Amino acid sequence: MHQGHTVTSVVTGKPLNIGGSRGRTEATGRGVQAICDESMRYLKMNIDGCRVVIQGFGNVGSNAARLMMERGYKIVGIAEFEGGLSNPKGIDIHQLLDYKRRNNTILGFGGAEAMPSDELLVSECEILIPAARENVITSRNAGQIKAKVVVEGANGPTTAVADDILAEKRIFIMPDILANAGGVTASYFEWVQDRQGYFWKEADVNERMESILRDSFDDVVRYSEAHNVNNRIAAYMLAIDRVAQTIRQRGIYA
Repeated sequence: MHQGHTVTSVVTGKPLNIGGSRGRTEATGRGVQAICDESMRYLKMNIDGCRVVIQGFGNVGSNAARLMMERGYKIVGIAEFEGGLSNPKGIDIHQLLDYKRRNNTILGFGGAEAMPSDELLVSECEILIPAARENVITSRNAGQIKAKVVVEGANGPTTAVADDILAEKRIFIMPDILANAGGVTASYFEWVQDRQGYFWKEADVNERMESILRDSFDDVVRYSEAHNVNNRIAAYMLAIDRVAQTIRQRGIYA
């Protein structure tokens, strides 16, 4: 308003008709799926039939579940605050999404058995994705977690003490600073598109976002190996190094 014309790039997550970006809604869940793919590649594990438990079935969890099921993962558990669902043969996420739209809950879904959410977090699986609340993996349950990989779709789902416990168990953790960065990356893309006044196809948004996350994954694990630290510390080190290097190159007033 002060500029006297519309400056749509100052906020992201807008509807398409006022300068929003295609692919923004699914971006965080799609990023989680991309990081899971890269983790499987790095650890030389097969995607087909890989068992996944997801804590949270909101925007991030539901989109990650749908995309991963379509990719070949087997979603064996969904944990929500009011209770969870379990099916060792895999939950049909498309049917579950339809059920939740009609009933506003996942409880009572016929394609899986009811199971307490805290039990789902420590159930048998290859990948555990905390995708809703912070501090769900704590000193109380970290020692019981059976997943080989934890991909943090939520912000801060693992406490510091639990982080150490998971490290002792040699569980491969992809930290939130990387694993849920698909959303903020797509927001950056929305800013770019608004600035240039030209909007991309959804396939272009997805491809560019996944490319950035794949490169970032490789950078983080390379730092982890080079400095003998876990992936979380490696991600922080990489971020700080990049900021410090940029300040050295351009100065603090540029």
